Amino acid sequence: MNITVVDALGKACPIPVVMTKKALAELTEPGTLKVLVDNETAVQNVSRLATGKNYKNGCEKTEDGNFAITIEVDDLTKAAADEETTAPAEGPMVVSIGSDHMGEGDPELGKALMKAFIFAVSQQDKLPDTILFYNGGAKLTCEGSASLEDIQKMADAGVEIMTCGTCLNFYGIADTLKVGIVTNMYSIVEKLEKASRVVKP
Repeated sequence: MNITVVDALGKACPIPVVMTKKALAELTEPGTLKVLVDNETAVQNVSRLATGKNYKNGCEKTEDGNFAITIEVDDLTKAAADEETTAPAEGPMVVSIGSDHMGEGDPELGKALMKAFIFAVSQQDKLPDTILFYNGGAKLTCEGSASLEDIQKMADAGVEIMTCGTCLNFYGIADTLKVGIVTNMYSIVEKLEKASRVVKP
């Protein structure tokens, strides 16, 4: 069987998972995927991805202290069929972001988590129809945001990016908006009301 190596050394999650998922999708015949990572969190996340797709997988520590995750892909149709049966019902999906950080605790960690969240959203097979940014989340679509590239990528792919105008004005950043359009609370409520799925970080 062919061996495909995915070098995710030095990559923070969720990037190793995204790289692995992409490599799996690009396989044209059964084989072995060898994913190299340098932290146990990545080991757990990549292994969980493989298990979720019904692929045999294992991990060993390398001589340099890193990890090599082996994923045996013996049936390319198995995981595809599994994804089809577990796919959510089609309909408008809205991502609602009301802060520039994710969770409570250390603010710098929270900002790093939000950046990772937005990146992960941008890597999904099905992108959201709309992303709403309000309150502190309005800062993410403005100049200086660490997530601008990922948000712009989604906008270019057809995702509707909407930022609360009241929030932009409150923070004094209305003239620094870089991605999407300015919206109002009425339109935000409309989007949420019509959505079949609402995702919040």
